Amino acid sequence: MEHVVAAPDILSVDPIPEKESRLSNTFLRLKKHLERKVGEAIGDYGMIADGDVVMVCVSGGKDSFTLLSILLALRERAPIDFRIVAMNLDQKQPGFPDHVLPAYFESIGVEYRIVTENTYKIVKDKIPEGKTTCSLCSRLRRGIIYRTAKELGATKIALGHHRDDMIETLFLNMFFGGKMKSMPPKLVSDDRQNVVIRPLAYCSEKDIERFARGMEYPIIPCNLCGSQENAQRKQIKAMLRDWDARFPGRIVSIATAMKNVVPSHLADNALFDFKGVSCETEVDQGDVVFDNPDMPESLVDPVAIPIGAWRS
Repeated sequence: MEHVVAAPDILSVDPIPEKESRLSNTFLRLKKHLERKVGEAIGDYGMIADGDVVMVCVSGGKDSFTLLSILLALRERAPIDFRIVAMNLDQKQPGFPDHVLPAYFESIGVEYRIVTENTYKIVKDKIPEGKTTCSLCSRLRRGIIYRTAKELGATKIALGHHRDDMIETLFLNMFFGGKMKSMPPKLVSDDRQNVVIRPLAYCSEKDIERFARGMEYPIIPCNLCGSQENAQRKQIKAMLRDWDARFPGRIVSIATAMKNVVPSHLADNALFDFKGVSCETEVDQGDVVFDNPDMPESLVDPVAIPIGAWRS
């Protein structure tokens, strides 16, 4: 298996000022960087094919705005033909500016569908005051998104989750769920009627934040759950941001690790037959998987080390 050395995000040290022009070299480099990352993710996971109808879910947040912009830009020069339909779910939250997204979609000339469903009332009726609304809200929203995709004849549903979301979910599941599981870049729904894709899988939240600031999107806050963000996810996000600041390259390394899984060096019997292991068993990388490639040979080869040294 190819050894991949992670490097820090180059653009993370190239900040974009609050009023940076969209024509500046800094911003154009960032735009090109994000387009390249999205293109790589689409290619690596076969996210979009010729003739696809891609329904892009736009909530009004920085991530989904960025996703729509990048996909529209890539479509202009893609070697395949695919249709993009922007979709927003108006959940009838109090004070929701329902004119903002239609006006934005029309200003950029993208086909769109606004779906109005009063899920806000359902959530408030079902969830006691002070309790997290995320779980029920997410289930209701997902059902409506799947139904709308079917109505539109969409072959792919594009969501705005990015690399940091995926890593946060990995740690949430490990720390609080006892599972090594994250958000996959591509998946099929439980009813097998929809294929969901996450084209921002290789993009960092930091770069998306800077891009959205430069694009001056009409960001719409979520009044239902934005102020009660999952406390556990907030802890994980803070931990990862601290790591990113103190140890440049660590987040990139974690993201790379999610693409380089070695089942024979974990502990899941469903992924590897540990009970059947014998001297004849072929395993990927064997017992050298944790060896440092820069270590002197005398420290790697036990035969080359004097017997007395093992007792010290």
